[in-house]
Amino acid sequence: MQMFGDFLSAHKKNIIVWLIVCAVFAVVFSLYELPLAPVLYGAVLSGFFGVVFIATDFVYYRRKRTALQRLADEITLSAENIPLPQNGIEEDYTKLIHTLYDSLKAAENEAAEKLSDMTDYYTMWVHQIKTPIAAMGLILQNGDSPEYSELSENLQKIEQYAEMVLCYLRLDSNSSDLVIKEYDLDSIVKQAVRKFSSQFIRRQLKLVYKPLEKTVLTDEKWLLFVIEQIISNAVKYTLSGGVEIYCEEPLTLCIRDTGIGIAPEDIPRIFEKGYTGCNGRLDKKASGIGLYLCRRICGKLGHKITAESGDSGTVIKLFLERSRLVIE
Repeated sequence: MQMFGDFLSAHKKNIIVWLIVCAVFAVVFSLYELPLAPVLYGAVLSGFFGVVFIATDFVYYRRKRTALQRLADEITLSAENIPLPQNGIEEDYTKLIHTLYDSLKAAENEAAEKLSDMTDYYTMWVHQIKTPIAAMGLILQNGDSPEYSELSENLQKIEQYAEMVLCYLRLDSNSSDLVIKEYDLDSIVKQAVRKFSSQFIRRQLKLVYKPLEKTVLTDEKWLLFVIEQIISNAVKYTLSGGVEIYCEEPLTLCIRDTGIGIAPEDIPRIFEKGYTGCNGRLDKKASGIGLYLCRRICGKLGHKITAESGDSGTVIKLFLERSRLVIE
């Protein structure tokens, strides 16, 4: 009904002109005292042909309107299916649409090329900087003083930030390097724990690790990055006590700490890009990117990540039951 109303609105001028012509003939015949029957017959006859014309035109109008509505969902892919113009004005509009579409695609291609070049450059930069970081790490392993330990910890943070940059770039890349298969969850978690073992010792934090004895269908590299980010945050914000790693059913990896916790008002937003919350503002070193990347990666792998916090600390849960895989 709305489409028919729009059609009548588009032809209201023609309808008004027909009514005016009929009224003029009626007035003229009335002034000359002529019988009004011919006017009535003429009005009925012209009205009949008018209805036939309007019905035919409406069929074409509805077909064209439906095609345009369907095309609205496909215009980002192609502008080739636009209905053929029926007059000069429609032809000009069609040319304008094609011109705008071509300009849009050219701008998108240029932006995609620039993004690809920038991604390639930063990816190469990250790989290059990881070499001296690894060399410095080997040198610092030979020292056993507190200064060496502190330097080693800060170097590990630099390496972690470099990994975050690489992860950030790869997440939005059109190419996917996912290797999805069954992995031993204990093996992945132990890799992450070993990476932060020196920080556990230096901060005198207790690690409670319960063997998981689970396999998970995932990508090892990406899941390892997520677990490392969670353990890093747990160590960073835990002043005393420790970190506990265990598994719940169904296939849920839990990482609990006895740290300062997360403010209740921050819980719904901690996975947002750039959001640091109260703890981040006090620390002044948080980027608000780590947990955001974790959420993005979990979504890509078909996993889910949640956070719970209270006076006794924070627990991050990774639901590893994979229901779908997102290929971007």
